[in-house]
Amino acid sequence: MTTATLSLSELTAAATEAAKISAAASDAERAAWLTAVADALDANARELVEIADSETSLGATRLTGEVARTTGQLRLFARVITEGSYLEAVIDHADPNSTPPKPDLRRILRPIGPVAVFSASNFPFAFSVAGGDTASALAVGCSVIVKAHSGHLRLSERTAEIMADALSAAGAPEGLFALVAGREVGTALVQDPAIKAVGFTGSIPGGRALFDLATSRPEPIPFYGELGSLNPVVVTERALAERSAQLAEGLAGSFTLGAGQFCTKPGLVFIPAGTDFAAKVAEASKDKPALGMLTTRIAEAYPDGLRSFASVEGVDVVSGSVDQDAVSDGAAPVVFSTSAAKALERPEELLEECFGPTTMLIEYTDQEELSGVLAKVPGSLTATVHAQPGEDISGLVEQLSNLAGRVLFDGWPTGVAVNWAQQHGGPYPATTSLFTSVGATAVRRFQRPVAYQDAPETVLHPALRESNPLGIPRRVDGELVLPQ
Repeated sequence: MTTATLSLSELTAAATEAAKISAAASDAERAAWLTAVADALDANARELVEIADSETSLGATRLTGEVARTTGQLRLFARVITEGSYLEAVIDHADPNSTPPKPDLRRILRPIGPVAVFSASNFPFAFSVAGGDTASALAVGCSVIVKAHSGHLRLSERTAEIMADALSAAGAPEGLFALVAGREVGTALVQDPAIKAVGFTGSIPGGRALFDLATSRPEPIPFYGELGSLNPVVVTERALAERSAQLAEGLAGSFTLGAGQFCTKPGLVFIPAGTDFAAKVAEASKDKPALGMLTTRIAEAYPDGLRSFASVEGVDVVSGSVDQDAVSDGAAPVVFSTSAAKALERPEELLEECFGPTTMLIEYTDQEELSGVLAKVPGSLTATVHAQPGEDISGLVEQLSNLAGRVLFDGWPTGVAVNWAQQHGGPYPATTSLFTSVGATAVRRFQRPVAYQDAPETVLHPALRESNPLGIPRRVDGELVLPQ
């Protein structure tokens, strides 16, 4: 299962053979493999939560919920592939009377091959060994080699053992799934010619280094990286006048959740100038406890980020202290405040992510100034609007839609539903691609289209056969045809 028993070249060779078998397996067979893994993880949830808590200090309640989310993801992808529209089957019948004559063309999405997945630190289940990247790649017929995160190595190894046993018992091919560990092995994994795509969740520097490796190979491959996100929130003047106390409480709960280590944490909050909202956020945040961070490295970086913000002239510390020992005492909440003019003047320093329980309030004087500073915000996973009914926010929504992959209204971005409509991705650096890493369409990252021209029925995938034996949705001669 790990490089302790097999070399990387042996693992990738086995993954290549397993991918061929998995690609030829039916959707029902692969769905059964995913369900078997989900059942096995649920059966061992108590043990896994105990290991995870000892390595991450996230707490049993949070981790138990995350196991449920992880197994729910696996079962969702089992439903996705048996429903069938993920194949995007298209048939255009021959038309010999057209000018020029048109051949019979049938197109489908096929698995891309062996995939490398890099675990994230902040979600030791849902974005780790058995997480969404692994589940979506396995669902469509790819094999997967996971690079374990050093922040929860024992959990990764135990999760991998449970997964491997469940897959084997369910009849999945040997080599379909494997785990490796270590930075050098991870680098080599991205460069291995057998690997056809990479899924990554982590920091901008680490992700960008791997992205560059993936695209500079003799055979460049897709790198699906989720790297960093500021998740801007815009509050209108009317919204602030009507419900400032409620907004302050909501913001305080969101940016401190999980010690601010969620990729959707609201890091920038744009508010009208000249209000007492900052004081209300300070009041709502003052009793939020300091919490342990995921790794020593992350805890050491948090105060550095705080001091960087505080060193900029024109930035005020509204609540909390920038002088803290997050390693020994946990990360305590800090709220900053500045002006939109200052953010426009110093975007490289102020429009930056600080991983931890902190947020930056940015006061704007008018819509033009707000629009100008939003144009400087890097691509994000989410953007949020708090407005009152009847306000014309269409222009603002259009700008935020160009900035982020998910636009929220009168809510808070922490929390990502796992369903068919979810989009968890956005312009760089939020992600390095156009696809989502959460939800049903996450499978699209690990597929490529193949068209078959004038092919005999016997060689076609069942989804492309005239009789539609799978009973799935298809587009036939330009019309969407749903199963009866």
